[in-house]
Amino acid sequence: MSRFSNLGHRLYQGEVSFDFVGRRKLWYSISGVIVLVAAIGLAMGLHLGIEFKGGSVYTVAKPGLTVSQAQEKADQVVSSHPLVQSTDNGKIRIQVSTEEPKSSDEVRSQLAEKIGVPLDTVEAQVIGPSWGKQISSKALTGLIIFMILVTVYLAIAFEWRMAVAALVALIHDLLITIGVYALVGFEVTPGTVIGFLTILGYSLYDTVVVFDTVKENTKGLTKQNKLTYSEAANAGLNQTLVRSLNTTVVALLPVAALLFIGGGILGAGTLNDISLALFIGLAAGAYSSICVATPLLAQLKEEQPEMKALRKRVLQHRAAADKVEDAVAGDELADEGQPAGMVGQRGRAAGTRAKGRPSTKR
Repeated sequence: MSRFSNLGHRLYQGEVSFDFVGRRKLWYSISGVIVLVAAIGLAMGLHLGIEFKGGSVYTVAKPGLTVSQAQEKADQVVSSHPLVQSTDNGKIRIQVSTEEPKSSDEVRSQLAEKIGVPLDTVEAQVIGPSWGKQISSKALTGLIIFMILVTVYLAIAFEWRMAVAALVALIHDLLITIGVYALVGFEVTPGTVIGFLTILGYSLYDTVVVFDTVKENTKGLTKQNKLTYSEAANAGLNQTLVRSLNTTVVALLPVAALLFIGGGILGAGTLNDISLALFIGLAAGAYSSICVATPLLAQLKEEQPEMKALRKRVLQHRAAADKVEDAVAGDELADEGQPAGMVGQRGRAAGTRAKGRPSTKR
């Protein structure tokens, strides 16, 4: 842990730096592949829960009754492939679609008989598809309003390029999360929608933290000739790298416990609704804030005329500095009696080493 803390200090001081912005084509390619796979999964269709497509829900409480036993009994009663899950309070939840020809009362009485419980212990609830449509419509409306407000806020607090980069990262996270949901076949429920809306806030928070540091690092940037915008942005990204990773890991641990222990080992299937969305969304949000939002911001900023002029000045300054270092190194080697060919070779090597150590100080 001390080594990790030391790494964070060295990253903040600029002693160590990972070139995330310079490798943006690599990150774009990786994101493109992931989004493409997610889009294929989305095209295959989402497994909508009963709240969205309508049907009946039967809840049974019987000590010792397992999901597999309940599934076997439900298959004997219902012909439309019922979905059986355990709930957080130890009950068994049986979902039956609207395609089932039997009436709700008939299914309820037969389930009670097959499972061996009194009829009044089997709770029945009929859900119409119109309710799900209303929820979907409200969720979509809320999402659109959220994105509009976020874009306006970032454009005012920072600038429109940062707003565009943050919005792209946000859409990136949503597509990946929804696509993974479609690929693994998890059921989409109101809990899933809550998870989707939650990851929007987290992804945005992580991106804004990085952008705030980048904004501080690039103040008065055009008044110097040592760093380009991309290099200054990359320095700010490195300064917040450990913080972003720590925040993500701490957030993922309880979510992973809900997903893998609660939903996987303990069999509480209802926990999967929100935990998978949070797990994928949190991981995608950390990745996008580092490898998508900031590199995209730097790319947009580098298109500005003043940033193009700055890059030109920085490269000219470095070329002149390399010539001076080559000349100094050549003079020192010549004083030591080295052959002329060796002098030029050593001088070029010194200049190459100097290029490999760009300063992060203005």
